[in-house]
Amino acid sequence: MLERKPGSKFPTLVERFIAYAKMDTQAKESSDTYPSSPGQLVLAARLVEELKALGLQDAAKDEHGYVTASLPASDAAAAKVPVIAFISHMDTYPEVSGKDVQPVFHENYPGGDIALPKNGIVIPVKENPYLLECVGETIITGDGTTLLGADDKAGIAEIMEALTRIVENPGFRHGAVKVAFTPDEEIGKGVLHFDVAKFGAVVAYTMDGGKRGEIENETFCADAAVVTFTGRDIHPGYAKDRMVPALKVAGAFLDSLPRDLAPETTEGKQGYVHPISMEGNTSKVVVNLLIRDFDQAGLKPKADLIRKHAEAASAKWPGSRADVQIKEYYRNMKYDLAKEPRAVAYAMEAIGRCGMAAKLGSIRGGTDGSNLSARGLPTPNLFTGEQSFHSYTEWVCVKDMELATQTILQTIAVWTEKESAPGK
Repeated sequence: MLERKPGSKFPTLVERFIAYAKMDTQAKESSDTYPSSPGQLVLAARLVEELKALGLQDAAKDEHGYVTASLPASDAAAAKVPVIAFISHMDTYPEVSGKDVQPVFHENYPGGDIALPKNGIVIPVKENPYLLECVGETIITGDGTTLLGADDKAGIAEIMEALTRIVENPGFRHGAVKVAFTPDEEIGKGVLHFDVAKFGAVVAYTMDGGKRGEIENETFCADAAVVTFTGRDIHPGYAKDRMVPALKVAGAFLDSLPRDLAPETTEGKQGYVHPISMEGNTSKVVVNLLIRDFDQAGLKPKADLIRKHAEAASAKWPGSRADVQIKEYYRNMKYDLAKEPRAVAYAMEAIGRCGMAAKLGSIRGGTDGSNLSARGLPTPNLFTGEQSFHSYTEWVCVKDMELATQTILQTIAVWTEKESAPGK
C-alpha cells in the first residue's frame, strides 16, 4: 500500500478533514445564488491553493464555484489509459447546523453508545450497529451542537490525501487523474452547471458513500408530484353550503395515502411516496411529493396512485378541483453504468486489493453521480466512512478514511495496469 514519505510537509489525512469540517459550508435551500452559501467559496479557494501546493498547477475555481484539477499521467504508456476522476461535494446538509463544528476524538473506541459532550446527544449502537465493527479504532464525532460534516468532507480529505501520496511517491504509475469538488449537492444542484465535456474524464467516482468496502452502483429513479387543490373562500360567518376549504381537501388527500408506501415504513429496494411540503389557504393548496423507485417502471403506478387519491379527496368536497403534475428528476444510474462495466469492476478489484470484501450497494437517494452518469460520465459511488449523516449523531471511523484513501489509489492502479498492458 502507498504510504506517506517520512517528514512530509503536507497535512495528514485527519488534519485535512478536521480543517475542512470546521469550515461552515452549509447549503441554503432558500438562496438564489450559486453556490447557495459563501462558505463554500471559501473552502473552494482553500482547496485550489492546496492542490497547487501539490503541484497540480491547473487547479482552478470557476464562476460557479467548481474546483477542478488534473494530475498528468506518470509516463507515456500510462498516458494511453482512459482519464478517470474523483469527485466530492463541499456543502453540508441544510437542515442541521454546520457552523462552529467542534470535532471530538474517541480513541480506542471500546464499544457501546457514544455520549457527546453537549445537549445530551448520544450515538446509540442500536441505531448504529456498524460501530461494533470499529471497536479499538478512533471515531470522530461532533460535540452535539452541529453535524460533523463527514458528508462529504471525509471524501474531500481522502481525495487530497491520495493525491499527496502519489506526489510523494513518483514511482507510482498512474494514468491522467482529474478531481472535482462541487457545491450544493445536498440541495440537488451539485452538477447543475458542471461541464462534463470540458472536464474530459471517461469514468468518475463520487467519494460519498458509507461503510468500508461498499461501492454503490444504483440509485433511485426519482420523480416529483405537484398536487394543487382549488377550493372556494368566503367569509366564514356566511360560509354554510358555500365554502370549499382547500386545506381540508388536501388534508383528506394526505391522510388517504398508503402508509406502507411511506419512507418511514420502507427499506432496501422498496420505493415510496413522500409528501414533503404543503402551502396554501382556503382557496388553494399546493402539496409537493417525492416519488421514488429503483425500477423506472415502478414510478408510473405511484404517480397514478397519487392522481387517484387526489381525485378521491376532491370528490368528497363538491366544488373543489385537483390537478396533478408529474416532474421527472433523475433515473437509476445502473442503466448508464451498464454501458461502461469497467467503472464498477475495476473499483471492486481495487477494494479487494485493500483487503476488503467489495459489496455492491444501492443508494436510497440520488448522488451527483446519477446525474453525471445520465450525461455520459459513468460515476459510481465509493465509500468514505461517513455514518449517520445529516444529523447531530454523524460520525466517521479514521480506519475507514484510510481504507478509502487506499481504495482511490488502488482504483487508479487497476485502471493503469489493465489499460496500459501490451495489446491495449
